[in-house]
Formats: sequence, C-alpha cells, structure tokens
Amino acid sequence: MGKWTLPPTGGHMDKPSKIYFQTMTKYDVEERLKQNDLIVIPLGSTENHGAAGPYGEDTFIVTRIAEEFAKATGCTVAHPICYGSHPYHHLGQPGTVIISDDVYSDFLRAVMAGFWNTGFRKQIFISLHGQEYIVPSAINEFGKRYQVPALIIFLDVPRIMGQTLMDKAHGGPYDNPFQHACEAETSISLALFPEMVQMEHAEDTTVRGFLPPGHVDRGGDIYGNPIPGHCQIGCGGIECVVYPEGVLGKATLADPKKAIKSIEVTLDYMKKLHDDIFAKFPVGVLPDTKLITRRPKEEIDALRKGPLNGGRHLYTLGFPA
Repeated sequence: MGKWTLPPTGGHMDKPSKIYFQTMTKYDVEERLKQNDLIVIPLGSTENHGAAGPYGEDTFIVTRIAEEFAKATGCTVAHPICYGSHPYHHLGQPGTVIISDDVYSDFLRAVMAGFWNTGFRKQIFISLHGQEYIVPSAINEFGKRYQVPALIIFLDVPRIMGQTLMDKAHGGPYDNPFQHACEAETSISLALFPEMVQMEHAEDTTVRGFLPPGHVDRGGDIYGNPIPGHCQIGCGGIECVVYPEGVLGKATLADPKKAIKSIEVTLDYMKKLHDDIFAKFPVGVLPDTKLITRRPKEEIDALRKGPLNGGRHLYTLGFPA
C-alpha cells in the first residue's frame, strides 16, 4: 500500500510534534478532536532482551510503529504503558518487571475511561509483547461496566505480521522461528531503532521444550499449533533457569533488511484499518447507540457531551476498577 521510511525518524515522546497526547495542550487536543478522534495506546513491557537489546525493546517497537502510523493518518498517540503482564515462565528473570493481571487489567480500563471521557472514543491498543490473553479481557470488562458507544480495538502485532515473521521453512525470511529477543525481534529493533541495539554483544541460545514440536506454539502464536504459548505451565522450563541470557533463539543472525516486510505489512494494515473506521464512523460518529447499549438515550447523550459542555463525565457511572 504505502511507502514507509525505515528506520524512521522516531522518538517524539518529549518533542512538541503534535504526535503524543501528553505533549499537546488542551487547545491542541480540542483542535485534534475536530479532525481525528482516534488515539493509539502502545502497550510495551520492561524485560530482559539479552545483551544486545534494550529492556524496553517491546515498548520501543510499538511506539515507533505508532508514531509512523500517526504521521500518516493524523491520529494521536498516547505515551506507552511501559510495564506489562507476563506469563508464569517469566518469573524471576532479572530486569523483567511483572505487573499482575488484575492490576494490569484495572489499569488498562482506567486508561480507556480517561481517554473516552476526554473525547477519544475510538481507541486502538497495539502490542508486540506477549500479553494477548489479558488485553481483550480488559476491553470486554470496560464494555460490560460502562456500556457506552465506543470503538476499542486490540492489535496483536505478531498476528498482523503473520508469515513475514516466520522462518524460511514456513515462507518467512528468518532462519529460525520467532521467539523472544531472537533473530526476528532483534531484526525488527534494528529496523526501527538501530541506535539502541548493540549487536556486538548479541547472544544465541537453543530453544527447547519438554514436549515434541507441534504442541505448544512459538512466539506470537503465529504458527497455529494447538496450544498457545501462554495456555500452559510445565511444557518448558522457566526462563531465568533455562534462558538466563534473556534470549530465545539466534540474535546474532539479526538483520534489519529481514524485518522491513513485517513492519510495512503492519503499517499498511493499520492505515487500512484507520481509513475503514473513518469511512464508516467519521469524526464524532460512533456505532448507533440503540444497537450496542440499552442505556437510555438521554443518559448516553449527556455522557457524550462531557462534563464541560453541559453533560456528564463518564465516572458518574462508576470508576473502572
């Protein structure tokens, strides 16, 4: 679809670029909402990515992608959530900061509520970090609690990248399957923020589980094996014992050229999604109230006006937690 410049000129979180919500003023946001009422919330993590990759690798990947998406569409990006939920086998890995699922879900719902109340009733959460089991739950819990018109979507980046993230045996560009801090993830990092990757310290490990291949899926659950990676305990060792390096795979094989297609596919899809959303729901328009909620129309109308325009704030329905 589009042409994307990689590596991007990224890192806008502390610049007055009108990309990030947190660097904009009240006036800026009011003007933005007249043009584009969609916000992207990048979901990252803080975890061991070996000697070559930064602890915030998952965060930087999705923020750089979100920044390029915002440049192309005029939407807004929220400062990322830099700490995430983690599966059991991440426990104990130094440098990995684990947020419990209950706390994380409550936090996400509070973010949804805050931005909805601000006027961003179209929200996209984007993540490459393996927390695809908790984000959809948080979205659904928000919907059940508030029952207000909204468009809230979770994009799991590996699912979008699909075959472009796979190994050569499955039609992808990599010598080994996508795992964590591996050939593929390090290649993506090199393509998006090469200045933060130290390839001279790259490490390799041999990935192994207790069961034969074909049962538990690989990173991102993109291979379609019957058991998603986070739907089990005991099919492999905990990482601080089995992979103390923080690497699952061959980081030394990373090459940014291998990752270009994956990033382009992701940005192309996100641009199409944006355009399809606004073709159906232009600025200020949401799904028909009577089709998605049984709350009284007058109540919804007051909430949509907001607290500064003669209406009500969202928290009159209760706090997210």
